[in-house]
Amino acid sequence: MTLGKLMAIAIVLCGLIAGVSIYYLQVYHFYEDVVPTGTDDVMLTTQDGSRTAIPYADFRGIDADSSPIRYRACFTTTLTPAEAAETYKPYEGAEPRNAPGWFDCFDADAIGDAIEAGTARVFTGHRNMEFGIDRVVAITDDGRGYVWHEINDCGDKAYDGTPLGDDCPDRDSLEKDQ
Repeated sequence: MTLGKLMAIAIVLCGLIAGVSIYYLQVYHFYEDVVPTGTDDVMLTTQDGSRTAIPYADFRGIDADSSPIRYRACFTTTLTPAEAAETYKPYEGAEPRNAPGWFDCFDADAIGDAIEAGTARVFTGHRNMEFGIDRVVAITDDGRGYVWHEINDCGDKAYDGTPLGDDCPDRDSLEKDQ
């Protein structure tokens, strides 16, 4: 075998190993299971701004320290979307983000379709739980629920360098409250 062929094989193998490694790190390695507390894993913000836990069961969640928007969770609840709408703040413009394929209870496309069809409603879980990041909760007509993180308007402005304006909270005061 010539030196050229050996070099070509080495380059291909290095590329293949790098590709598989990057895929594994992004899809599996950074995620950790969220250990449920059994009492306050699913909380919604009431119309007056306080946060309360809702009834839930069958909670499954994943999160990663590598990004504030990697949180995903699934649960079941006896609370209907109509009942929730009477007490809790709606969340406008939420779009579920894809979860890793192995986290099979969270199908972002199906959740998005349910929101669009009106068979699921989205509520505010926690505004600015981290600066620019909101936790949102969707509840479907058939008693399933989903939680994920959204980048809010202040987060969009902060990340693209636009001046924040007066409607955004003070970043330092949020970090002290955490």
